[in-house]
Amino acid sequence: MSKDRSARPWDLLNSNIGRVSTEVRENRISICKQCPEFISATTQCKKCGCIMNLKTKLPNAECPIGKWHKEEKE
Repeated sequence: MSKDRSARPWDLLNSNIGRVSTEVRENRISICKQCPEFISATTQCKKCGCIMNLKTKLPNAECPIGKWHKEEKE
């Protein structure tokens, strides 16, 4: 997988992609929950349409308006 490729919904099914730490995921979802683009009833983002409880787990995911970024691999 290319490091530059954006997250896609089916990445959640790919065990080779891995997941971010619980701390990173909780930080990301906390940011989302404070954003006016977040729909709390469905945990979706109005900008990208993603279900953020899932998207925030992926290392190659990023906020569509730049509030959090992809996790950099060393």
